[in-house]
Amino acid sequence: MADTMANATPAARFLTRDRIIKWAPLLVLGVLILLFPFFEWLEDIRAGEAHAYLIDSRFFSIRNAARIGIAAAPALMVAVGVTFIIIMGSIDLSMEGTVSVCAVIFAFAFLAWSGTVLSWAWLAIPAAMLVGAAMGFINGLVHVKLKIPSFMASLAMGFVGTGLALLLTGGDRTRVEDPIFRSLLTERWLNFPVMVYVAFAFLLIAWFIQSRTTLGRNFYAVGGGEELAHASGLNVERVRLMGFTLAGVFFAVGALLAVGRIGIAETATGNNFMFVSITAVVVGGTALWGGIGGVWNTLVGVLIVSVINNGMVVIGLPAYVQDAVLGILVILAVVLSTDRRSVSFVK
Repeated sequence: MADTMANATPAARFLTRDRIIKWAPLLVLGVLILLFPFFEWLEDIRAGEAHAYLIDSRFFSIRNAARIGIAAAPALMVAVGVTFIIIMGSIDLSMEGTVSVCAVIFAFAFLAWSGTVLSWAWLAIPAAMLVGAAMGFINGLVHVKLKIPSFMASLAMGFVGTGLALLLTGGDRTRVEDPIFRSLLTERWLNFPVMVYVAFAFLLIAWFIQSRTTLGRNFYAVGGGEELAHASGLNVERVRLMGFTLAGVFFAVGALLAVGRIGIAETATGNNFMFVSITAVVVGGTALWGGIGGVWNTLVGVLIVSVINNGMVVIGLPAYVQDAVLGILVILAVVLSTDRRSVSFVK
């Protein structure tokens, strides 16, 4: 192996498999950002409305970038929560139910406590985050103590959450119309809504937890090899419980931003978050078997998903094509990031 590397060309030594895998998501994002304006430019030429490439592009504009940010902010928070779980080598599919429950309870508490952030209604925000933490803790408890696979335990908790949200709302919508809370969407700084900055602030918190705390290092230790982590004296069960609890908190933040975006809390608030978040984490380069990746990878993955969805709308492609493209992207991401020579079976 050493002789092979020594005889390789400088380009081959530079373009190693690990380096390609590391930078591929960012490269894909860059290509997409340039590709959709090109398709838009071709369509306008066919329609006899030619414009300068990029300069007059509807896709490549601050207004459209703000739309992408608005769509990406709630999904980013949910995907960050999932990232912690996947780093541990587990999976969490409870996000849709958790988001719905947190959104509904937040709306009920917000309206019950005066309906404005300027009064006691602000307490509904930490209350929703506590509900998310509790859902995550129960999810982790079922997984760890009952020895149920994480995907099955979390999927069941997701159904429980969706059912609870439906029970609380009776299928109705609850409107949150407080102008101060809705300023998450309506107030803009440098042409981007406040919710984008809130999401980025929580992303920084997640990065700090991941890279600067013992808990974050323990996530990687468990994902890198549970038996080895246990043998080194790490309480793996406690780490998993804390990971699922932390994920529930970020699901709740995603729920708050989702309500802030549309001003409505309902059973369907959590719909589609499972597909988007898992897709974003995988496409961003976080390995499904654990121990590799992180929240910055997830940011890139969420932007890839959001850019694809937005770009296809701009060039006029139907929704089913968007889903097909994202599905193909997930398969490609897993194929490129998995060394199948070292995998003896598929779980």
